[in-house]
Amino acid sequence: MKNFTIITDSCCDLPISYINNLKIPYVSLTCNCKDTETLDDFGESYPFKDFYEDMRKGEMPKTSQPSSHAFYNSFKKILELGNDILYIGVSSGLSGTTSGAHIANCMLKEEYPNSNIHIIDILTASLGQGIMVLQAYEMQKSGKTLKEIIEYLENIKQQLNTYIIVDDINHLKRGGRISATSAFVGMLLNIKPFLTISNLGKVLSIGKIRGRKKALSTLFEKFIEKIENPEQQIIAISHGDCIEDALALKTLILNKFKIKDVIINHIGPVVGAYGGPGALALFFLGKKREIHAN
Repeated sequence: MKNFTIITDSCCDLPISYINNLKIPYVSLTCNCKDTETLDDFGESYPFKDFYEDMRKGEMPKTSQPSSHAFYNSFKKILELGNDILYIGVSSGLSGTTSGAHIANCMLKEEYPNSNIHIIDILTASLGQGIMVLQAYEMQKSGKTLKEIIEYLENIKQQLNTYIIVDDINHLKRGGRISATSAFVGMLLNIKPFLTISNLGKVLSIGKIRGRKKALSTLFEKFIEKIENPEQQIIAISHGDCIEDALALKTLILNKFKIKDVIINHIGPVVGAYGGPGALALFFLGKKREIHAN
């Protein structure tokens, strides 16, 4: 059986300790803030605290996806070892990142006709993507074949729930998600947008909540409604530099459910540029995602 390597991109927002300990290869997106472009490399080049403090001061970071050349180089290093590739990528409904992977795949097919590059659009981002990467690594370690892992991920991804609260509605305005008028009214009324990632891997608004405390309880209520088999899974909470809220949500969950594990980490600069400081996201496997009408 041919060996294979699992690779991802920096939108997975895994703790750097996981990346280093498991030696997970990844392709970096980039963040441009204060006229300086830095790699999105899990807080190494641009510490999370600095990034969110810059945003609080009014900086508006811009993000860029990797080039097809970046994917070509990363994939080629793996193919030269004789391995096949499984790339688990950020949602195509949120970023054009996976398109670069597909272009690189086409280029490399001619050079390595006996090798295979499998690209999975995981239809979410941040730690939702991250826990699927970890699941793939766990399956590989247990002896599952590449085909078995691909089938599992493709079959389960519509049950990968993502729920998000954005604290400052203006960041959605800057990212083009809502109008300036809606942002102004929302700010006056202390409205916190309640979002999900739909079956198409796109951001979908599912509610407007007044006040931070109510927003946290709404996240928890949605978890209760949608979770399935909690004792068998790792859930994840990512945050825009609001660790206290992330820990409070974790406590709410653990007081009611027995969970295999809970991972908490910062939302990285690329995803965080759109959610801003105070954003909080919850990821878990459960009932199928909300349907996007478009």
